[in-house]
Amino acid sequence: MAQELDILIVGGGPAGLAAGLYAARARRRSILLEKGVIGGQIALTATIENYPGIPSISGYDLAQAMLQQAQSYGLELQYTEAKSLIRKEPFWLVKTDDGDYLAKVVIIATGAEYNRLNVPGEERLTGKGVSYCATCDAPFFADQEVAVVGGGDAAIDEGLFTTRYASKVYVIHRRDRLRASRILQERAFANPKMDFIWNTVVTEILGDEEVEGVKLRNVITGEESFLPVKAVFIFIGHHPNTDWLRGLVPMDNGGHIVVNAWMETSLPGLFAAGDVRQYAARQVATSVGDGVTAAIAAERYISEHFPE
Repeated sequence: MAQELDILIVGGGPAGLAAGLYAARARRRSILLEKGVIGGQIALTATIENYPGIPSISGYDLAQAMLQQAQSYGLELQYTEAKSLIRKEPFWLVKTDDGDYLAKVVIIATGAEYNRLNVPGEERLTGKGVSYCATCDAPFFADQEVAVVGGGDAAIDEGLFTTRYASKVYVIHRRDRLRASRILQERAFANPKMDFIWNTVVTEILGDEEVEGVKLRNVITGEESFLPVKAVFIFIGHHPNTDWLRGLVPMDNGGHIVVNAWMETSLPGLFAAGDVRQYAARQVATSVGDGVTAAIAAERYISEHFPE
């Protein structure tokens, strides 16, 4: 038999944790489902410097603080994955491998995942030198030469972190300039351990039992080359974790859920917050704001549709 509750939150990143705090403080029975690590992507971030009021904190510590605060008000946490979402008027039925939940409101806060290069060797060597988290894996490559693929904030931020360990960090970018914020660019260009390979893509990742190098192609000249490195850190964007909801709720072409200013979808009692929604800024602070907004709107929805 499905557990009945007021608010079910799917996803334990900043948006989900903030929603959980506000839902629990509203004295609504609220459960948060998380299939992986509390904090989502921020749990893998070594240092967060742009969260207002906190000059510097590790992503893991920030996530744990958010969780503990929400739990102190009664938020329940279940480590499981939401498999499907079905409308059972006037409730939502969420199915998991560990049981089902019947909720008056569901807040989708499942975040996003890193995009893959989809080149030969990438999947086979993932965990053997191919990584999507330099914060997690850079210490394994102390005093070795590594590559970072990408030109945005994530690539440069993680590349700078990797210079603490690696002897050389090659930044491989398909364009002739970075997309990262100005302050990160300044830090990167000033770092003697960072070299930049412009207008270039990775076409293959080579190695038998571990990464030994990458094949490169210049997108302007077509010239191919080989770069010997011991690790490849890939940061080429994200995609929202919304595949399990396709066909149920309106999304844009990228799979982001369409919501209004109150994080409401077009379906009653269904909200989306954080990186899963359309036009998200993909920052910790804005995700927290999304979660707060969704929880406030959810409380209002319950009061209007489920009067006591």
